[in-house]
Amino acid sequence: MMRLTFILFLLVSGLTWAQKPVPELWGTRVHDDAHVLKPETIEALEAQLKAYEDSTSNQVAILTISSLDGEPIEEYSIRVAEKWKLGREDKDNGVLLLIAVDDHKMRIEVGHGLEGVLTDALCSRIIRNEMAPAFRRADFDGGVMAAIEAITKAIGGEYTATDTNEIAELSTTARILIGLGIYAFLGIFAFFGLFIKGGWGWFMYLFLTPFFSIFPAFVFPGHLWYVPGVSYLVGFPIIKWLVNQTSWGKKIAKKFEEGGGSGGSGGGWSSGGWSSGSSGGWSSGGSSFSGGGGSFGGGGSSGSW
Repeated sequence: MMRLTFILFLLVSGLTWAQKPVPELWGTRVHDDAHVLKPETIEALEAQLKAYEDSTSNQVAILTISSLDGEPIEEYSIRVAEKWKLGREDKDNGVLLLIAVDDHKMRIEVGHGLEGVLTDALCSRIIRNEMAPAFRRADFDGGVMAAIEAITKAIGGEYTATDTNEIAELSTTARILIGLGIYAFLGIFAFFGLFIKGGWGWFMYLFLTPFFSIFPAFVFPGHLWYVPGVSYLVGFPIIKWLVNQTSWGKKIAKKFEEGGGSGGSGGGWSSGGWSSGSSGGWSSGGSSFSGGGGSFGGGGSSGSW
């Protein structure tokens, strides 16, 4: 029993030792353990976060480390936040900005009391828009400053930066879907125009020309917008001529005539002949800072660059 207890003690101790240690708070809000921030940037951030806490009671702290040593950033971040106890105990209004430089990872950890305003989606957007682009340029000072500015604005409901990547993807998808719907609808008319004899078939061709020439500019990027229009202008007459030269084309055209689609050279075209469906580290040494006992539950977001 003693041996078993000793082995279990070693296993538990080994797991504890394997975890990356969490630095002490040491009375400062900015911990640049990775040494990537300039002294003047740390001083400015320390002063900014102190003033922010004085005016709102929200506690925001920053920690940069070289590496997570294999530990998931979400687990390490919550351990840091819990040890530092950021935020007031009665409000849980703490935020931790963690950056693992060598791992190219970052996370915004949000206390329970701020999860409603500093949402996971906003944290993700701040990481993508404010931090990642600057970090890719090795501009850690600019990225951290921009992130803190965005975090404080987001808590106050003032962060309105647009995620350009999401909008670009959304608009592209929307254009494609709208374009497919429009061309499916126009294609029905073009199809019947190929088999309708006499002037009504060519009237359909001319009527659809502006649609095939204008709509592609809104659907296709770059210089591809003219392809559908040119294809329609050139292809429709050729296909219509070929259809009139084939036996199956003549059979379809005859069915249109029998259904009232055309009445010869002098006849009129009737709408009843066809129908279309609907398409639906270092600190400035300022005032002492300590956590207020706030708690965290995993709110926030992680990212990489």
